[in-house]
Amino acid sequence: MPHPPAHRARTAIIGTGAIAHAHAEALRVLADRAELVAVVDVDVDRARAFAAQFGAATVYENAGQLLAHERLDLVHVCTPPQTHAPLAIQTLHAGVPVLVEKPTALSLREMDEIIAASDATRVPALTVFQHRFGAAAQRLRGLVAQGALGRPLVATCETLWHRTADYFDLPWRGRWDIEGGGPTMGHGIHQFDLLLAVLGPWRRVSAFAARQVLPTDTEDVSTAVVEFTSGALATVVNSIVSPRETSRLRFDFEYASVEVEHLYGYTDADWRFTPAAGHEALAALWEGPAAAHPSGHRDQLAAILDALADGRVPAVDAHEARRTLEFAAATYASAFRGEIVHAGDIAGSHPFASSMHGGAVPWQPHKEIVR
Repeated sequence: MPHPPAHRARTAIIGTGAIAHAHAEALRVLADRAELVAVVDVDVDRARAFAAQFGAATVYENAGQLLAHERLDLVHVCTPPQTHAPLAIQTLHAGVPVLVEKPTALSLREMDEIIAASDATRVPALTVFQHRFGAAAQRLRGLVAQGALGRPLVATCETLWHRTADYFDLPWRGRWDIEGGGPTMGHGIHQFDLLLAVLGPWRRVSAFAARQVLPTDTEDVSTAVVEFTSGALATVVNSIVSPRETSRLRFDFEYASVEVEHLYGYTDADWRFTPAAGHEALAALWEGPAAAHPSGHRDQLAAILDALADGRVPAVDAHEARRTLEFAAATYASAFRGEIVHAGDIAGSHPFASSMHGGAVPWQPHKEIVR
């Protein structure tokens, strides 16, 4: 059971754009356990408005000022993706645990730099993968770990969202050099992170990607077929060109099918558990306390606070987040090279280790690609 810490955790948010509000709202819900003491943004007026809205006492113009003047237990990085790795590393070297919005880094090479800094300082670097922490997902992972559902056989993972051209008016969206990729990196990553968390290590992937209609440098849809080390097979679709929006996951095990359909966060009501014939008694194992709120930042933040209070490394740490980022890199490498990619292939001087595009985007000549 969660327990009150000896003191309220002192937290700060770097970047006060849209996603920062989800972090601040989570902190407000958990106000008995954590307080937002400071915010940072290059747009000082926006930072002041954000601080006033969420009760932060101090505003800073940059991370250096924040880390020099505040005693902190956790820093939330909510800036555009190209700044994630430098800010995470700076925070780690200041001795403060850091929670980074997805994607943690723009490449596996950057991710390895974060891991190296975390290992050297012995300070946790964490990634926001909040869908792992909803009550139903936790229950499912427990049943899988126990072997109660039998061997995993097949799964589907779909992020079918819709974005119009004006969504990309922000200068950092849809660009390899700033966002790192399209829906594979910025949208579907939450769903396939949960897929990987349930099914475990993947062995190989074969993928396609396309820029169908949107005015981006990156893809607006990708599809992949994945084989896991368990032998399970899965399909993964990441789209931002789908007018009827939904997020779906389905897992078929030997003894049951487990499904969820939601959009940006699920409750227990969004899940369906179907036991196979002769295994109806499993339905009782699925029953559990119903979560009243959708899966989101508050669940992961509560788990982080529990772990920090207990002296444990919280989830999802940089080593684990790297496996999800590696899957994204493998999706791009397979799609752009037209080949099957195995886990561990993308390493060293591999072109997709230093960037998600690997200099091989079919619709964009290499000379036009930044990075």
